[in-house]
Amino acid sequence: MKLTLLAVGDKMPDWAETATAEFIKRLPRETPMRLVTVKPEKRSGQSSETLKSAEATRLLEKIPPGNRIVALDEHGDQITTRQLADKLSRWLSEGKDTVFVIGGADGLAPNVLAQADAKLGLSRLTLPHALARVLLAEQIYRAFSLLNNHPYHRE
Repeated sequence: MKLTLLAVGDKMPDWAETATAEFIKRLPRETPMRLVTVKPEKRSGQSSETLKSAEATRLLEKIPPGNRIVALDEHGDQITTRQLADKLSRWLSEGKDTVFVIGGADGLAPNVLAQADAKLGLSRLTLPHALARVLLAEQIYRAFSLLNNHPYHRE
């Protein structure tokens, strides 16, 4: 299974780029992850729905057919790291490549959410996009450390 972190936003602070890359690098070779970004829509007085729709087009173009889509959404399931590890284990056994999608400042368009196989919420708190990327990459790494009995995660 290959993983993709697909996110709106092509200019993140250096600390976020470094931290995200570090957690991606730590993942097992058998489950590589890559970061793919799409350019955010310019905020020139357009409605939130128009912005999300334009970003959705760019996001959906980057998702290969047949991939599992996991949308990061504030209304998504709030799960524990152990539950994420269990999901990843199940998905691994299915062998289907998985794309985790993080929307732009206004979130994901309804058509992206409708195509999602799962919706996850990272927190009930509002997070900056740079931090959401780091947090997602770290939690995926932590979940794999649980699956591989690595001491990174402690319960």
